[in-house]
Amino acid sequence: MTNEEDKDPDIELFVKAGCDGESIGNCPFSQRLFMILWLKGVVFNVTTVDLKRKPPDLHNLAPGTHPPFLTFNGEVRTDVNKIEEFLEEMLAPPKYPKLVAKNRESNAAGNDIFAKFSAYVKNTKAEANANLERGLLKALKKLDIFMNSPLPDEIDADSMEEEKGSTRKYLDGNELTLADCNLLPKLHVVKVVSKKYRNFDIPSELAGVWRYLQNSYARDEFTNTCAADKEIELAYQDVARRVAK
Repeated sequence: MTNEEDKDPDIELFVKAGCDGESIGNCPFSQRLFMILWLKGVVFNVTTVDLKRKPPDLHNLAPGTHPPFLTFNGEVRTDVNKIEEFLEEMLAPPKYPKLVAKNRESNAAGNDIFAKFSAYVKNTKAEANANLERGLLKALKKLDIFMNSPLPDEIDADSMEEEKGSTRKYLDGNELTLADCNLLPKLHVVKVVSKKYRNFDIPSELAGVWRYLQNSYARDEFTNTCAADKEIELAYQDVARRVAK
């Protein structure tokens, strides 16, 4: 007989569906929770919700709520930040890994990128474009500096050698944390949409940002929870207005 303690909780994650009503849609918040559950190593089910044809049973489950939301042993939870805290508390060591970042600054890294990107991509005035692009670039450079600056545990206090830059894979070290689950889905959207609608590439000289992205693209927990590029582009089709010449 299995001990009740050894059983995984009954978890179902509801995420936004893509245009076909079935695949994963563009939603960084859905992806954030999907990544957390995957990294926790817990058994869970994922249901994609077609917002155009929301099933009646879902209306009853979480009335007036858009995905993502989840049920945990039958209880509905709808606030993304609170869900993250709840999962970190309930799915704890020794059975599940701790995902909270060790360094507080890792949680704030890149936190202004998405707002700068939104202003840039929604702008229709030609005269404002260069300035908004500079704003996005500045936010990306800030993340690049953070990724190239050693964290406290990368610095050898006894070493007489000159301090070297960081080579860590992710925001808080060489393991994905909650900080990455929050930033990566947004950073990917920035990369895909800026290229498609503004022909803006994240500059190759931002080596820290690219190291971070490439290491993340090598992880199933990120790539397999991601909406297809086409889905992301379609989601921004009406938002990313053409800049008037």
